[in-house]
Amino acid sequence: MCGGHREAGHTTFSADLGDGLVVVRHVPAMICNQCGDEWIDNKTAQQLEDIVLEARQKKHQLEVLSL
Repeated sequence: MCGGHREAGHTTFSADLGDGLVVVRHVPAMICNQCGDEWIDNKTAQQLEDIVLEARQKKHQLEVLSL
């Protein structure tokens, strides 16, 4: 919407689990070269959902991963 172009890159995803935090670094994403907005494809989003579910089950206060 800003007029920029999407370029392949990486981002960091985090999710606050209430009693813990999960951080996933090096997540593949398309990033706007003008405003910095990020888009994650459906396959990657599903991987992130699975990681968050697993982190909830482990009940760690902090978990840091890379894709």
